[in-house]
Amino acid sequence: MNVGVAGNDIPAELLDPARAVAEVRVPGAEPWRRGKVRSIYEAGPDHLVIVASDRLSAYDSVLPTPIPGKGAILAALSAFWMRRLKAATPHHLVSDDPARFPAPFAASASLLRVRSQLVRRAERVDIECVVRGYLTGSGWREYRERGTVCGIPLPKGLRDGSRLDPAIFTPATKADAGHDENISFERMATLAGRDTAAALRQRSLEIYEEARAWAGPRGLVLADTKFEFGRVDGALTLIDEALTPDSSRYWDRAEYEAGRLVSFDKQVVRDWLDSSGWNHEPPAPALPTDIVRRTQERYLEAWRRLTGPAA
Repeated sequence: MNVGVAGNDIPAELLDPARAVAEVRVPGAEPWRRGKVRSIYEAGPDHLVIVASDRLSAYDSVLPTPIPGKGAILAALSAFWMRRLKAATPHHLVSDDPARFPAPFAASASLLRVRSQLVRRAERVDIECVVRGYLTGSGWREYRERGTVCGIPLPKGLRDGSRLDPAIFTPATKADAGHDENISFERMATLAGRDTAAALRQRSLEIYEEARAWAGPRGLVLADTKFEFGRVDGALTLIDEALTPDSSRYWDRAEYEAGRLVSFDKQVVRDWLDSSGWNHEPPAPALPTDIVRRTQERYLEAWRRLTGPAA
């Protein structure tokens, strides 16, 4: 049951800068795992509760300034995609109504509203399933040097932002700490098993193509994304987050058609950090109010477009 949002918007109180949530503490529960922006709690032997804060990370550092509503936007958007996409099933989401969560979480329903999910516990496949539908980022840098992306040869004459048809699957190792490492499909098959690797590749490409077709009429280009999968009762299952601005690269379609790559993610923050003189070593600097506001607007606009009607 989805009770997190109504009317294609995030509750205004969650967007209030005075109510930004850098840390979520659930009375009577301690996190099983704590990531840069999310905390994971055990909820019995078969389930987990994932809680998204408003923290933001960049260059492997958690910034001291949260983005109001970011956690709610990411959690709500991930739940939206898992429910909507035919190719995304099976997925791990059970509920995003904290009033229906087991104890002690239900007692903190107002605290956990929108930003939390009850999910099935999965045995994670330690592979990042990356799909690239457009040439950009690290792929563009490799292409300029070698004419390949993650070792996959591409045609000559492509530019930053060129569409790739068909989209390409470029897996990476999944690291709990440090950087993920791009690997070949053959290496993935060795690590995960050939049948599993083939199934993950097909599933990832299917989800991406369905999402790309959905985003386009809503004024967005889905440039690339990454998925995580696990096994629940032996079945490959979509886990973690799906198709959010933190796990995906979205561009404004009108700007793209005009030759500009305008993203809906934390690029505003990265650009400011790059110009701030920070050396990318902790501690990170606090963000100016204007950068916080602009970043919030980008996340919120992505949510509104993706969950709204086609243009």
